[in-house]
Amino acid sequence: MKLLKFLVLGVLFGIVMAKSEAFSWFRIQEMFRFQSFHMYGIIGTAVTIGVIGVALIKKYKLRDVNGNPIMFYPKEKSTLRYLIGGIIFGLGWALSGACPGPMVVNIGYGYIAMIVVFLFAVIGTYIYGFIKDKLPH
Repeated sequence: MKLLKFLVLGVLFGIVMAKSEAFSWFRIQEMFRFQSFHMYGIIGTAVTIGVIGVALIKKYKLRDVNGNPIMFYPKEKSTLRYLIGGIIFGLGWALSGACPGPMVVNIGYGYIAMIVVFLFAVIGTYIYGFIKDKLPH
């Protein structure tokens, strides 16, 4: 029962992804080929809402559901590591046609081949967990 709210939010997220076509392999390929503004509009809207949300959290010093202050830690100014990480993420996104959220939506839609993509995303996450202490952070 405690996890029901997360299940409901996940289902709502899936519905939004499906209705906006943000889970569509075709739409993602269109974006990477610069053939359509559709996905850029969705991502731009999400970034704008995120920026406004973070600004409101900082301005009003909002707290999480447990009453703890929400902290934002300064990032290091290492551009190279963000470029390398972004390139790896972008290549995986372009080759598979999905980032983590749409992977699950595609599986729910019945695209069984996405199970392979999801499986390797999980494996990659575990591998990162094992080697993260050896990486230059």
